[in-house]
Amino acid sequence: MRRGAPQKKEAAHKINEYITSPTVRVVGDNLEPQIVSLREALAIAERMELDLVEISPQATPPVCKVMDYQKFLYEQKRKEKEQKAKSVKVVVKEIRMGPQTDDHDFEFKTNHAIKFLKEGCKVKVGVFFKGRSIVYKDQGELILLKFAQAVEEYGKPEQMPKLEGKRMFIVINPVKK
Repeated sequence: MRRGAPQKKEAAHKINEYITSPTVRVVGDNLEPQIVSLREALAIAERMELDLVEISPQATPPVCKVMDYQKFLYEQKRKEKEQKAKSVKVVVKEIRMGPQTDDHDFEFKTNHAIKFLKEGCKVKVGVFFKGRSIVYKDQGELILLKFAQAVEEYGKPEQMPKLEGKRMFIVINPVKK
């Protein structure tokens, strides 16, 4: 009794009747690895009420495993889901300032950055120069360095302030606790 669903064209593995090689190496739980004809391999799988799945088509002869294919697919999906859950999603929050940002605004934006860093987000702080204010790029750099110093116990900068076009920015990573 073969329980493998009819195979889709883009399936990851060939199963049961869809295997095309005349001889295969059969492996599986409670099975001695052996080289047999495809017909014998299918008979072994049917006797065990499992599926014959081609796991290594490049090998000579191709390696086929006797297993419950639906259970195998379920396990694979579950492992992928666990991997996805364990991966860390990096969120980048952006804060914008001008070269002549006032002290109150600076404190307000610093408090926001601290809140973001506590949540584990990266913070990208940018000073934007409009029109002829580009002549104050040294002021912009001072503001960014002052900002990095203000949040240093919650995050550390990836690099020194960098000027790109009419923007100067610095990226601050949260400190791991």
